Amino acid sequence: MKLKLLGVGNNAKTVKGDGSEYLTAILYLAPADSVDGINLCPMAVMAGCKAGCLNTAGRGAMNSVQQARMRKTIYWRDHPDLFLADLHNDIRQFRKYCQKKGIQPVVRINGTSDVNWERHVDMAGEFSDVQFYDYTKNVSRMNKPRPANYHLTLSYSQANDRYAQMCLDAAKQGHNLAVVFRHKDKIPPVFHGMPVIDGDKDDLRFLDPQGVVVALYAKGKAKHDASGFVVDVE
Repeated sequence: MKLKLLGVGNNAKTVKGDGSEYLTAILYLAPADSVDGINLCPMAVMAGCKAGCLNTAGRGAMNSVQQARMRKTIYWRDHPDLFLADLHNDIRQFRKYCQKKGIQPVVRINGTSDVNWERHVDMAGEFSDVQFYDYTKNVSRMNKPRPANYHLTLSYSQANDRYAQMCLDAAKQGHNLAVVFRHKDKIPPVFHGMPVIDGDKDDLRFLDPQGVVVALYAKGKAKHDASGFVVDVE
């Protein structure tokens, strides 16, 4: 289906989880400070993920895709009220489509950004029947109240010792960590005492058990990252 801001069926990983039970729509914007006057990933420098951002993975390597993400970001920066009206309308249309199919609508609202959308989208009210989820590098978001239908996974990085410790401290409180490993064939069964699960088989993070490391592997520019964002295992 074609929506104005959300994409459906255009992510190879989320498609793995789409089927008779779930269908996922994603909002892709330009990450970090790609667009003047707006930074959609405030922790990108501290977490060291700016250079190796997964924004360039898969279809993200195409110039046309990058330009589309930048146009949406400029729209959000310059016309936030119109942007939010379109976003709400997209979610309504997507939900209606899923209802006709008899499947659960799922929205990843930060495909390549890290915005506190729970401040702007009526997740707990109008969209209480939609499952939202995201990855975030903003540790403070993990312990703030959020709608029951909005699942967050904290994204780990070793690029900054303080940030890495903040992530590990959050994990002790039961929060899941997403870790990007360098090589798919060198992912450990345990990481910092936490069991590791395969995060590449699908993107339905809200179905993960609590207290695990979600293993991802480097794609796009991240394959060459040397900041510590991508983790090497001996």
